Amino acid sequence: MKAEEVRKLADTALEQLENTLKQGKSDSLAAYLAMMGRFHNYSFGNVLLIMTQNPDATRVAGFRTWHKLGRHVKKGEKGIVITAPMRIRPKDAAGGDTTSNEDRTILRFKAAYVFDVSQTDGEPLPEFARVGGNPNGHTERLKAFVSSKGITLDYADDLGSADGASLGGTIKLRRDLPSAEEFSVLTHELAHEMLHPKNGENRLPKTVRETEAEAVAFVVSNAIGLDVGSAAADYIQLYNGGTETLSASLDRIQKAATAIIEAVTSTDDEPTDDFDTCPNCRTDAPRGTTRCGRCGTCITG
Repeated sequence: MKAEEVRKLADTALEQLENTLKQGKSDSLAAYLAMMGRFHNYSFGNVLLIMTQNPDATRVAGFRTWHKLGRHVKKGEKGIVITAPMRIRPKDAAGGDTTSNEDRTILRFKAAYVFDVSQTDGEPLPEFARVGGNPNGHTERLKAFVSSKGITLDYADDLGSADGASLGGTIKLRRDLPSAEEFSVLTHELAHEMLHPKNGENRLPKTVRETEAEAVAFVVSNAIGLDVGSAAADYIQLYNGGTETLSASLDRIQKAATAIIEAVTSTDDEPTDDFDTCPNCRTDAPRGTTRCGRCGTCITG
């Protein structure tokens, strides 16, 4: 793809993203935020209690909260014990409440029970918009570009609530990401590596960093034909970004996106001719590869 074509693609995509941001929160983002508002932020001690009893827990809430979300706890499920604060009035010598001084209360803790989403049935929880489509071989070229910059790419089974992480010279991705999301997340983390060095001076605010990285991922994903939908705009707004944040970073975003697009489209215009796709995890691999480097599944005979 010629440099002028790449720049036009980037300009068009950024204009599209700006228009989407102007429209405000999408329905999926509004529903997601409403759901998150119902979940309690547990203390560190309660997080440890939850993980000790159910290491695979992801979304945890009490019986009534699940009911409000249109879900119910399955029959026979055992609750996860946490501690809940309560205030009581001390008793007087006769055993009655000391109601004469209502400010005199004592903080105590009681056992309470919560349940993971896996222990419930009912209405599906609102989810973030996701990138879809088929990278058609571009993922391997993206990985080669990452490697050419001296950046190590690793896969992990668990990154907490994140799909990827930029660690300054190393990028980690969640192992089970669908192929389109793998490409988009890798581009996002690469943008962080290119634009936001960990040891850089005058580090930009998180809102700016996340807006820039996700905008780069949007432009590049759009350029190779992935279906991005509202995913990028939703992500940016989740970090309180908007049209002003985007506009202030357009030059930086365009330069990073252009460099990545040129790298992943430089070989030819029909990338599927040179790549096979793993039948198990849908990862692209150079044609002739016998075993997937990501999950180990046999690709060719």
